[in-house]
Amino acid sequence: MAKYKLSWKDLSWNDFKIYLFALFKAFIPKKKIKDLDDLENFIQTKSAWVTQVTLYGYLKTRMGTRYVLHFENDEFMSSVNLAKWNIYAASLQDLTLYTFSYLKTNCHYNEIDNAKEIFLKILDDEISNKMPLDIIEETKKNFNERLEKINWETYFNDLPFNPSALSLYKWAPIAEELKTLDRKIVLNSVILKWDIVKKEFKERINF
Repeated sequence: MAKYKLSWKDLSWNDFKIYLFALFKAFIPKKKIKDLDDLENFIQTKSAWVTQVTLYGYLKTRMGTRYVLHFENDEFMSSVNLAKWNIYAASLQDLTLYTFSYLKTNCHYNEIDNAKEIFLKILDDEISNKMPLDIIEETKKNFNERLEKINWETYFNDLPFNPSALSLYKWAPIAEELKTLDRKIVLNSVILKWDIVKKEFKERINF
């Protein structure tokens, strides 16, 4: 996989803006999700939000006051970047499948093929954001495998976000012995963030 040299400035603007302003976004009025374009935007932005608030929140908690200093280390920053994209890839899959499962079961929406179309459009968009191509290809493969096995009527209500929670646990650049101690807390932190997204989706959907 190609490695991109990152700087503290890069992370500060491109990643932490979502993390730092997450609380303020709660006060911004949310428009209804009325069509596929709105849904695509929702899936993309909320997957990025969950990825960043959980990954950077976990790193900050474990590293304490020396948190910022670690971002001067190129090797560590490369690991953070790798973790970010892999967690985001899992999050995109989870939220795409959740939203279409919910729409089919609760809104009688049967155009399920649009799930794959939206998912692929989002991945294409991320190429310009330097999402590594090997991760994109692996994500497409995983998504196709999940599509073959999914039960659309039950997925939304059957631990739909476990894969992305496990992805944070797997990819976060934290010592394995510490992650083992943190496992339950890490997994719960992701699920709690997804609960916020689920609530917002149900309030905004207007298909």
